[in-house]
Amino acid sequence: MNNPDLAKMSDLKVDQKNLYREEVFTDMKFATIRQLTPVLPDGQRDGRRNILYFGHTQMVTPGGALPLQFEIEAKSLKQAMDLFPEAVKKAFEELVEEMKEAQRQSESRIVVPGTPPGSKIMMP
Repeated sequence: MNNPDLAKMSDLKVDQKNLYREEVFTDMKFATIRQLTPVLPDGQRDGRRNILYFGHTQMVTPGGALPLQFEIEAKSLKQAMDLFPEAVKKAFEELVEEMKEAQRQSESRIVVPGTPPGSKIMMP
């Protein structure tokens, strides 16, 4: 039994030059901050790379909960907490713009009966 996908999986390797230790902080209300600390293969802190911060929250909409994930450009956990509200606002605004653009693109497509969905129609 020779499965090509299984063979590809054996080629997977951990990128030992891009390791991070992940810690999660939450206020148990609406804010979750992931702190990714760069580490060396032995688990020690890699001081040559910056710690990364990512926020996660959910916006309640009429259609249900909408998860938002976003990077927070901060130098410390305290700064990430202070910047969290503005980062949520920015991520939500970007999501709304992306949705508007997707809707504009969807509305501008020409639909020709009998054409498979996703096909491109070439106009002379």
